[in-house]
Amino acid sequence: MLVYIVTPATQNTIDGRTKRWIIGDAGHAPGAKLIDRILAARGLVGEEARASLETTLQDLHDPALLPDADKACNRLISAIDDDEPIVIYGDYDVDGITATAILYHTLRSIAKETSDIRTYVPHRLDEGYGLNGDAIRALADEGAKVIISVDCGITATNEALIAQEAGVDLIITDHHNPPTDGAMPDAFAVVHPRAPGSMYPFAELCGAGVAYKLAWRLLVLADGDENGKVGKDKRGLLLELLAFASLGTIADLVPLVDENRIITKYGLGRVPRSAFGGLRELVSASGLDGEKIEADDVGFRLGPRLNACGRMGHAAEAVELFTTAAGKRAREIAEGLHGQNESRRATERRILEQAIKLAEANGMTGPDRRAIVLAHEDWHPGVVGIVCSRLVERFARPTILLCKQDDRYKGSGRSIPAFNLHAGLEATCEHLATFGGHDMAAGLSLTCDKLDSFIDAFVDHSNSALTPDDLINNLRVDAAAASHELTADAVREIFQLRPFGMGNPRVRLMLQSVRIDRQPGTFGAKGNHLSLHLKHDGPALRCIMWNGGDLRNELARGQLVDVVVSPQISSYSGQVEPVIDDWRFAD
Repeated sequence: MLVYIVTPATQNTIDGRTKRWIIGDAGHAPGAKLIDRILAARGLVGEEARASLETTLQDLHDPALLPDADKACNRLISAIDDDEPIVIYGDYDVDGITATAILYHTLRSIAKETSDIRTYVPHRLDEGYGLNGDAIRALADEGAKVIISVDCGITATNEALIAQEAGVDLIITDHHNPPTDGAMPDAFAVVHPRAPGSMYPFAELCGAGVAYKLAWRLLVLADGDENGKVGKDKRGLLLELLAFASLGTIADLVPLVDENRIITKYGLGRVPRSAFGGLRELVSASGLDGEKIEADDVGFRLGPRLNACGRMGHAAEAVELFTTAAGKRAREIAEGLHGQNESRRATERRILEQAIKLAEANGMTGPDRRAIVLAHEDWHPGVVGIVCSRLVERFARPTILLCKQDDRYKGSGRSIPAFNLHAGLEATCEHLATFGGHDMAAGLSLTCDKLDSFIDAFVDHSNSALTPDDLINNLRVDAAAASHELTADAVREIFQLRPFGMGNPRVRLMLQSVRIDRQPGTFGAKGNHLSLHLKHDGPALRCIMWNGGDLRNELARGQLVDVVVSPQISSYSGQVEPVIDDWRFAD
């Protein structure tokens, strides 16, 4: 049994300084142990709760259950046997890059030395997202007989026909939302956990997760015994590939529940000492040498460097890093990704400042217009998606940013839990040329003459789908706690719930009416972070608030405050040092 976030039947809300705190009433017994109260708040009690902490790789689902998995694998095996060239066609984000690497290394492990196995990743600006008809024709002209997509293709109806005309067997592997009308691409095989008629027990795999499960099945069919077991070397490869699958799973923001949680839990542990030199070089270039890799490290350090390659240059370099690059070349690519990420950050800051001003000037940040849709001719198309996320964090509403490319506007959108972005685009698709994605993130394009009508239609749809109450950032709190309960042993028990992410958020606790025991302080090179010593009874507990240094003059020793904290252990002192997510003066 795995960790699922369950909304309690009853819940209390408290208005914090910047967010609304939602405290679930799990009905736990007074005096229950902290970890048991947290599990109960997440809908897990008794043996079910304990089992949730002890999942293993044996709990992964049988990959043979994936639709068309055997058909796809047998075609790939026959292509290798018959010396037919195979091209892995990936997407340019972390999920697509890692999915490409997974299939590349798997195919190479069963191929001959002379086998022709290539990778292809489209240029984000020149070709756009997904399968590209011109690219398919070009790959066919170069001899490709099998093209297998990863992390894209589920809506590529025309491209599937182009592949047929070109004499190419197209295998689609994807996880994005299938067409609602059920009109699937007429490809040789479509491997998708949510394909019509699918019996696969878990619908939320990312592209790298689908690629990993297909790789597993491929090795079983190509090299397994009569019991479906593969040899020691292939088992070792599957374990190493978990590192790539974990990066894609975290970066693509799919729910970290069920087998996503297992993949991430066991994959992260393999990242620092990966058998793949390119991944080790990326870890080093990200300043993570010798450290245990956590989900936050992927989200804030490894993932942005990989994404920067596709946003600011060409993701083919990142694919090379994870497939064929070694030694000096791998180090060169990894350092280059670091430089591109710095450039991306500067561009992001500039666009964010402009977008905030435009959103406020256009009245899109108040309760009467419940979506932000902005267009600009000078924005970088590879960065607008990140800026969308920043605006969602700030204004708590679905956001779409568009930039002009030739005679079209192209862009990205991000959403909030209360709003299905893909459904919103589908409801306004008469104004769009193309769109695709999932509930929380999507891409789109439209002709210039449709811009105003699309903005009006999307804002109208958002206004009807959302209430003003939906436009408040919520902070879900697992349980109330006393400061003396946050011992090192208690925090280590909480850490058993890792990895945290979508669908399995980090544990948050409310410390209510806690006293500031010392004069508030700041730390960091610019003094921009806040340090508070808080206590109920017993010793004071040092808590920190990132970028909270400006609050120092608002707070004073002896004041009573309510705070929501995420339990942490400092990597410097080894002491429990919770991070403050929000606060308010106690009533």
